[in-house]
Amino acid sequence: MLNDRSQILLKTLVERYIADGQPVGSKALQHFSGLDISSATIRNTMVDLEALGFVASPHTSAGRIPTALGYRLFVDSLLTVQTLDQLTMTGLAEQLPVDSPQRSVAAASQILSQLTQFAGVVQSPRRHELLLKQIEFMQLSERRVLLILVTSDGDVQNRILQTERLFSSKELSEAAHFLNEYCSGKTLAALSHIVQNELVRLKSDIVSLMNAAVVLGAELTSHNDSMVIAGEHQLLGFGDLSSNVARMRQLFALFEQKTALLQLLDLGNHADGVKIYIGGESGLAPLDDCSVITAPYRVNGEIVGTLGVIGPTRMDYERVIPIVDITAQLLSSALSQ
Repeated sequence: MLNDRSQILLKTLVERYIADGQPVGSKALQHFSGLDISSATIRNTMVDLEALGFVASPHTSAGRIPTALGYRLFVDSLLTVQTLDQLTMTGLAEQLPVDSPQRSVAAASQILSQLTQFAGVVQSPRRHELLLKQIEFMQLSERRVLLILVTSDGDVQNRILQTERLFSSKELSEAAHFLNEYCSGKTLAALSHIVQNELVRLKSDIVSLMNAAVVLGAELTSHNDSMVIAGEHQLLGFGDLSSNVARMRQLFALFEQKTALLQLLDLGNHADGVKIYIGGESGLAPLDDCSVITAPYRVNGEIVGTLGVIGPTRMDYERVIPIVDITAQLLSSALSQ
């Protein structure tokens, strides 16, 4: 464990480097730390911190910069998280529409990017939390039926069913009526449970239609391969990242392919609150020079997705962390209305 003097100096070094982007020397640390100690004492402390892996010395400067380990200690133990004022929070809440989950998610990603000047990412809500609005069956030909499933967010899913026999319009209406009566307003995840519990009430010759609706609902709930990214181009403005052209290409390929990034966001679905990945902690090589700050968001108290920001490791953690946390809370509120 570092002594108080070492912690103060490391905190000061990280804060000055975040603010200026330049290696921090002993004179700057002496001036900004508030400690009444000599430059020699500071240099000796820096040597100790470097030996412990918290700071590093660029070859071109006598000053030092924080390492990923130094940032981690700073985030875990030394920073003072800022708070957003009520006026700002009210303004942000007004930017999140409550009538459309898709628009709310898109607005949240824009808010994250605009406030932080980083890339804002929002994982689309897990579909099993979406509510069923309507199910219909439509005859296409003798043995082909169109299944139409409409969710509460206005998404329409269609499937063409190959049936063993011709169903009459009355039978199709009966099947749709059952599902709309017992399943409308319920979550997709509840569809299978409801249908299975009520199968004894169904005629055997329309059970296949019921099962087809269950299968479609299961398909929708098993995939969460959607996310919204805003402001990724803003990362080009940070020399910490843009100076490494090969790494930037990898980073934008990560944004384009999304799969690995979605897997990282999935981890946030199991977090109690804000989660921070610094450098290589994400396990994704394109993010080795980045930090990712995420927070889960909820619908009616249940975690349905994760949002966050991606930026250089030299970011203002004290300011960005509450932005991510508050945006998650506001999105939760918008989606729960």
